[in-house]
Amino acid sequence: MKLDVIKLDTGKAGEIELADEIFGLEPRGDILQRVVRWQHAKAQAGTHSVLGKSDVSYSTKKIYRQKGTGGARHGSRKAPTFRHGGVYKGPTPRSHAFDLPKKVRALGLRHALSAKATAGELVIIEDLNLADAKTSAVAKAVKENGWKRVLVIDGTEVNEGFARAARNIEGVDILPSMGANVYDILKRDTLVITRSGVEALEARLK
Repeated sequence: MKLDVIKLDTGKAGEIELADEIFGLEPRGDILQRVVRWQHAKAQAGTHSVLGKSDVSYSTKKIYRQKGTGGARHGSRKAPTFRHGGVYKGPTPRSHAFDLPKKVRALGLRHALSAKATAGELVIIEDLNLADAKTSAVAKAVKENGWKRVLVIDGTEVNEGFARAARNIEGVDILPSMGANVYDILKRDTLVITRSGVEALEARLK
């Protein structure tokens, strides 16, 4: 599969041959859903917590005698049936993460890249070098290219000048090739990859 390569200032810079096994697959929603769900579960804090019967601060003295009151038998005011008592089987801090095979994760990334290519939302640029690495210059380039919600993937290392200039621009995010992931790719309208980023992704996923 061939795509045109453009420059950041909207000039053309030739063509690039993309690997069909990475950018030319028929996207499968079930695989994408599995990987996104795995990412969300891994990122979930799991810090929800309540006070159980043993955690509530209250006297442990028996509240009234066992027999003869005509009421139910109780030994502690900390029981869940009482106001301000402990919660029965409430949530406690835990990890929501679960295992997902590496092969499925890699396959999910291939399908995410293929989904963007199939939808015509994949753009390949030569590099992120700017003569004047300022926010105004990056904003101008983004506007001229018609990008709104865009994810930029660079090579093994991100161009520091571009990253510094783009960090205050709404809707522009940048990642190194190792940080490329299914969720971030799918939630943006446009995926922009540098030539070195394509090489790094192909080396990572082949």
